[in-house]
Amino acid sequence: MSSGRKCNNCGSAEIEVDNARGDAVCTNCGSVLEDNIIVSEVQFEENAHGASSAVGQFVASDSKGGATAYGKFHVGTGTESREVTLRKARHGITHLCHQLHLNNHCIETSCNFFKMALIRHLTRGRRNTHIYAACVYITCRTEGTSHLLIDISDVLQICCYELGRTYLKLSQALCINIPSIGE
Repeated sequence: MSSGRKCNNCGSAEIEVDNARGDAVCTNCGSVLEDNIIVSEVQFEENAHGASSAVGQFVASDSKGGATAYGKFHVGTGTESREVTLRKARHGITHLCHQLHLNNHCIETSCNFFKMALIRHLTRGRRNTHIYAACVYITCRTEGTSHLLIDISDVLQICCYELGRTYLKLSQALCINIPSIGE
């Protein structure tokens, strides 16, 4: 199927555009002229039970990456997992910071520490509340507030020693230079 354009390599007008594969190929010389073509058409398929579903890739308008799901998708989905994780973390960190009477700068700093931990996969296998608390405590130490680890563990009703272990792991893995208390 010709698309009305010419090949850059051989000048042939025989260009095959395959929306299913998402590419455009010159049938004369075999050069791939485009790949990852985003198609703006919607196709539907019917399953054995008579239900219809859309087929393709969903690319959200506010998406920072590529398609969020491959194959079949349901209309209305499309929020990336990382975005959901960051939104939940911001909510948890904000709630904790409000309980400790910390300002917005501390909230932003704590969220940035969480992003750094998430990028380095330091959140895997650890409870969210421990990660949020450790990020807030790192912020308290770097900003020089009067909050202690036990204050945060009291607010969250979690073991101070577990929180301390999480704090040490994060601060060491992120290579954060934390000043001593009382300086």
